[in-house]
Amino acid sequence: MEPMTELVRLVAELGDLAHLMLFLWASAASALSLILLRELSAANRRFDDFVRELAQFNRRFGE
Repeated sequence: MEPMTELVRLVAELGDLAHLMLFLWASAASALSLILLRELSAANRRFDDFVRELAQFNRRFGE
């Protein structure tokens, strides 16, 4: 019965490793999503500032 015990131990260890890898993947994906959301928000703010300045320019020098 020694090979069966070794097989059960191996499967249990690999199962834990798979869960650990899944956790690490999910954590990395979440972190990248947060970074992307922050960058997207900053780009949206910069674009909003640009449009606001363009509207101000048009009010001053437009018709």
